[in-house]
Parts: sequence; C-alpha cells; structure tokens
Amino acid sequence: MHTIIEPFRIKSIEPIYFNTALERKSVLEKAFYNPFLIHSNDVIIDLLTDSGTSAMSSNQWAGIMNGDESYAGSPSFFRFKETVQGITGMPFIIPTHQGRAAERILFEMIGGPGKFFISNTLFDTTRANIEFSGATGIDLICEEGKHPSIPAPFKGNMDVKALTQTIKEKGAENIPLIILTITNNSGGGQPVSMQNIQAVHKVCKQFQIPLFLDACRFAENAWFIKMREEGYADKTIPEIVHELFSYADGCTMSAKKDAFANIGGFLAMHSESLALQCRNLLIITEGFPTYGGLAGRDLEAISIGLKEVMEENYLQYRVRSIEYLTEKLVAAGVPVMRPGGGHAVYLDAKEFLPHIPIDQYPGQALTCALYEEGGIRSVEIGSLMFGKYDSGGKLIPATLELVRLAIPRRVYTQSHIDYVAEVVIDVFKKRNQIHGLEILEEAPALRHFTVKLKPITV
Repeated sequence: MHTIIEPFRIKSIEPIYFNTALERKSVLEKAFYNPFLIHSNDVIIDLLTDSGTSAMSSNQWAGIMNGDESYAGSPSFFRFKETVQGITGMPFIIPTHQGRAAERILFEMIGGPGKFFISNTLFDTTRANIEFSGATGIDLICEEGKHPSIPAPFKGNMDVKALTQTIKEKGAENIPLIILTITNNSGGGQPVSMQNIQAVHKVCKQFQIPLFLDACRFAENAWFIKMREEGYADKTIPEIVHELFSYADGCTMSAKKDAFANIGGFLAMHSESLALQCRNLLIITEGFPTYGGLAGRDLEAISIGLKEVMEENYLQYRVRSIEYLTEKLVAAGVPVMRPGGGHAVYLDAKEFLPHIPIDQYPGQALTCALYEEGGIRSVEIGSLMFGKYDSGGKLIPATLELVRLAIPRRVYTQSHIDYVAEVVIDVFKKRNQIHGLEILEEAPALRHFTVKLKPITV
C-alpha cells in the first residue's frame, strides 16, 4: 500500500516565526507558565486546540463571498439549516457563535440546582455551563477509557451499567439530559461505538430521559465506527452519521471542529417546545434566530465544511496522521493514550513525569517543557483543567492526567509532525529535569484559561 498523502494541495501559506530556547524561556515566564497566555507569534507549532484553527478549503472561501448579511431571513441561513437538518435529521436548528454558546443556552433552560447531567466525559466548557446553572455533571467513562496505555477500539464509550445505577440513585426526574461526547475529547479523543450509542439510547428510552450528542467531531467518530465496528465496513460515512444521529433527541456542536470553520456552532433538536425556549434566549444573548451571532459568510463556510468533512479520503488521511505521530512516540517509549484519537495525540503526563505529584500539576509542567524545548504549544487535560477542591482546600484530582497535542485540520504537513515527535522525544529523555508548578492566581471557573503559575524550586 502506498503512503497516505494529504488529499489536498496547498494554495496559500502563512509564515512561522522561529525563536530560540532562551527566548521561549522568557516568554514562558512572562506568560506565568500558562500556554493560553502566550502570543501566537511566539509559537512555532500550535497544537493548543483544533477548534477554529483549521484551514478552510477554496470552496469555503468562495462560499464566504456568497454570504448574505441580511439581519433576518438570509439565504445563507437557509442553506445552513438545510445542511444541518440533512445531517442530523433534526428539524429545529439554532445557530450560535460557537459550541459553548449552544451549551449555555441549553443548560440555562433545563439545568439548575438539584439537577444532574450524565456523560461519558464532559469537556471543560460543557461542565462549566452545567455547573454555572447550579447543576452537577457526572462522568461515566467505560473501564477501558481509564487506562491510557492499554489499547481498545472504543475507549470513549459510556459505562452503561453505571448509567442505569446512577439514574436510579439520582432519580430520572432530576436528570434533564444524558450527553454523549463524540469523539470523547477529555478521554483522549477516543471514539464511541454505535453499539454503545444504541445501548445508551435504550436506557434513555427506558427512563424517558432525552439523549443529546456533543457532536463536535461526529465525522471522525463515524470513521472509527466504519473502521473498527462489525457491520459498518461497507457503509458510507453519511449513512453511519445518519444512523448515529437517529438515536439522539438533540445535539450541540462547535462548528470550529469537524466543520473546518473558524467560528460558529449550533443547537439542534426534535423538541419544538424546547427549541422555542432556546430561541427566545438566543435572541436576548446571541442574535436573531436566522444568524445567531454569526455573519452570513460564516454560515456559508459551515454549511460547506459539514459536507467536506464526510469525504472518506479526508477522514482516512486525518486519522492516519494522528496514528503516525502516536506510533512514532510509542516506538520511542513515550507514554501516550493508545490507540491514537481522532483529532489529537494525548501524552500520559502521570506516567511521563511520575516524580511530580498531582498537586504540582505534571500535565501543565509538561506543556511548559514542550514549549521551551521546541516552541510547541499544547494543553493540559488533567487536574488543572478538571480538578476540584474539597472542603479543606485539598485538590481532588481528575481521573486522567493528559497533555493534548491537538492537530488543526489541513494545516500541518508530515515534516511538521516529525518535528513534533522529535521535540516530545527529546523532552522525554530529559524528563527528570522537569519540576512541578504551583498556582499563584486562579479563576473560580475554567481556571486553566487564565491561571497564573510559577515553578516549584527544589
């Protein structure tokens, strides 16, 4: 079999600015050891997120020129609406400026004190919006998902037995929604099987609880189903996607992921009454229902991107590029989440830096080391992002301590990925020289975005 190549040609470029390790050390100090506070011009390879960082296609740029900026009733909205309806099968489509806006509207409508939202794993903004409403988020990742180094085909699955038990314990009347995140971002970018989606759907029907999907990476998840799940090898990606959404009552999506867009998202559902409530809040906080905080050109770009992302040549290349980096790191003995995820490679910071206690945030220490060594910006997905404090102020750690190397779509070439592997391996060889961090200043919610830290001197 020949090498799987990028299924596109490069038509436009932007320069990368190179700096030295000494300069990066100074940058890191000024940013208080938080990659979110580093200026992007000081980053050589930016793997902080795959959200809004993709390269749009020539068709998307052409669509932008066709964008209609009418305040109400724009034809760009109706093209967007028709595309989303065709993919999800859901009649009520509410555009938002990004995924967290859709989450905020949804959870403000149905959340509140005493309510519980159960998921395979909630991502940071989803959990924050749930908690901001006064409700509680509960993660029920399957057992395989708790062991980064042990390969399994669908480590993003929800523990269905635990789901049933939790519903009985909390009371179905106190659970407005069950949420499946596909792929499971906080769980290592791991996919959810169709069998698991069906099983969760069955439990939801039994207890009359709606099932929503966090569908940011629905196409990547569909590709894994096609490749790994029995009975789907001969199905097309649109067919798998159609079945996937058929088990859901609604979904939220950040179009900044699998739609290749730089901004945008939506809330989709079958319930007309809930959609009416959400639209009313949309008008107050986002904009008129036919633009929802977006320009018409953004709606056009999303509509085109949602179709492009389901092309099999693209998905094959996309997932293979993640596997390629994963394999290079595994061959060098670097502890990573296995198998590779759909959008990112996840380093197991707990195993990478076993000498750093969890309350000194080994994942964040590793992100800083990667930046200082090679100008690579990544993000911690562990106890800095998800940790809580008990009544005595002691850290309650996250289930996993990961560092995510999120690969923007259609942006970096193989030589960039080879460079990333070299830097990670070099840091791994010097891992005993890395020290932990302590927090100087933090926000009460989503602290990882703005937290300030300093190294712990030994």
